[in-house]
Amino acid sequence: MLYLNKKELEKIGINWHQLLDVIRNTLYILRDQDVVQPVKPYLRYSDLSNRIIAMPAYVGGNIATAGIKWIASFPRNLDKGLARAHSVTILNEAETGVPRCIFNTALVSGIRTAAVSGVLVDAYLLQRPEQDKICIGIIGFGPIGQLHLQMLAGITGNRELEIRMFDLQGVDLKKVPARLREHVTVCGDWESAYKNADIFITCTVSKKPYINLPPKKGSLQLNVSLRDYVPEYRSWVDMIIIDDWDEVCRENTDIENMHLKTGLQQKDTITLTEVICGDLLKNKQPDDIIMFNPMGMAIFDIAIASEYYHLAMELNAGVLLED
Repeated sequence: MLYLNKKELEKIGINWHQLLDVIRNTLYILRDQDVVQPVKPYLRYSDLSNRIIAMPAYVGGNIATAGIKWIASFPRNLDKGLARAHSVTILNEAETGVPRCIFNTALVSGIRTAAVSGVLVDAYLLQRPEQDKICIGIIGFGPIGQLHLQMLAGITGNRELEIRMFDLQGVDLKKVPARLREHVTVCGDWESAYKNADIFITCTVSKKPYINLPPKKGSLQLNVSLRDYVPEYRSWVDMIIIDDWDEVCRENTDIENMHLKTGLQQKDTITLTEVICGDLLKNKQPDDIIMFNPMGMAIFDIAIASEYYHLAMELNAGVLLED
């Protein structure tokens, strides 16, 4: 079995265009119903703000891999100088069940999260070929926020980026890619990062919603952290995109609160699979507001991990562990 950690993944590097292709391919495999993905259980004990989530899945098609991600999210770790998220991902050979690889790092999970967002960002930008300047707002600049910024820098081509960021703990500009620093403004509140954003991304650990202002017309709202928008925000949105209704309409997410308090139903949403495989953004008007609420699908974790496993084998990266 191959062992990979953060250092080994960083050696392999991140090719965002390649990883977006992996996510798109997985969406088509999902469309063809060649996946198995149980609803993920949450393990909570003692401090109920913490959780450990089991995310098993099988992805068929040309990926043909099974596996599981076991990810812990302990928000109070930040006060102890520890990372919020820790995870391991195990890949099994689909035909035999033999374990082939273990990832002892949350980096592969963060890369997956940003790559899923990237697929929708890319589709959004394809509908705006004449827009040379993109205003980006990011709140929360921990590892997920940092990876989203890297992803945006990697897929936006020659477009000029104006980046506004806010974090309650402050923004460490050393964690901004050097070539982007002159384009970054650190804001004193979330409103300043939000108001004029064409693409707005929440990467926080918020426990309750607070975003209660109308968005910029034509904007893409990436609700990555899932608990930042008030239920009434629904009235401003023209297209609500989810990854999976059964997953996202629970655990006090904004989608669950919109369901409970404004009557949002599954039929009022559309899946990322439908949007990408059906090229549905081409039918939207320029001023339409799009909101993406990704709970996180295990099939994407397995697909991205499988890609890194094959890259590692080609590059002789990692450590082979004996039985």
